[in-house]
Amino acid sequence: MKIAVSGKGGVGKTTLAALLCVSFQKAGYRVMAVDADPDANLASTLGFPEPEKIIPIVDLKEIISERTGTQPGSMGAFFKLNPRVDDIPEKYSVMHNGIRLLLMGRVKNAGTGCYCPENAFVRELIGHLLLDDKTIIIMDMEAGIEHLGRGTTRDVDAFIIVVEPGKRSLETGRRVAELAAELGVNEYFIVANKVRGKEDMSFIESYFPPDVMLGVIPFSEDINKSGKGDSGVSIEDVHIIDGIRERLIKGVLHG
Repeated sequence: MKIAVSGKGGVGKTTLAALLCVSFQKAGYRVMAVDADPDANLASTLGFPEPEKIIPIVDLKEIISERTGTQPGSMGAFFKLNPRVDDIPEKYSVMHNGIRLLLMGRVKNAGTGCYCPENAFVRELIGHLLLDDKTIIIMDMEAGIEHLGRGTTRDVDAFIIVVEPGKRSLETGRRVAELAAELGVNEYFIVANKVRGKEDMSFIESYFPPDVMLGVIPFSEDINKSGKGDSGVSIEDVHIIDGIRERLIKGVLHG
């Protein structure tokens, strides 16, 4: 499976992505974690040593230039839409605690021109990642919906949209589902986070059909105060995510 974890900023998508990576790895899967969020916190959340030294894929400027036939950041140039990427995962991923990580990096910055070659390179790389029945790719996506316009998630099997009981979060989540369908990814699931009770769940369920609900993570004041993350669970509490992992497997593989 290739799973993209998305949602509004601050809802807990990075922590959930990390917890899913750990849960799948402990269950015997080969896990590739892909950090496609410009804030790039997945490596540190997973406990990778010296995450600041991991080379982002979009910083491989000479390789991108050579294989797309243009200069990264250039405007109005022709470039190859399907550059060679088969050697990239092995050369530029890093491994820690049984989880392999690829850091995509920031693919668009204001005032720096068109980042089309980088986008093409990242899209091709994600599409190239090959799976067998014991491999899963968990992609931590950029917050919001802008990344969907770049098409970098067109080859994923499903979206996990993390929401919290707030109107802006739920509207963003619904828009992610709509745009994912436009990319041809019709499978999406909802993880409701920071849920305080029935009223919160009723509000969330007013936005999404019940059959897409993958799991509910209750709000925890203790976790909120501890600074362990915004997900309501800590990386040490990965067993909480195991049920979500099993429902995800059934939902994607068995429809």
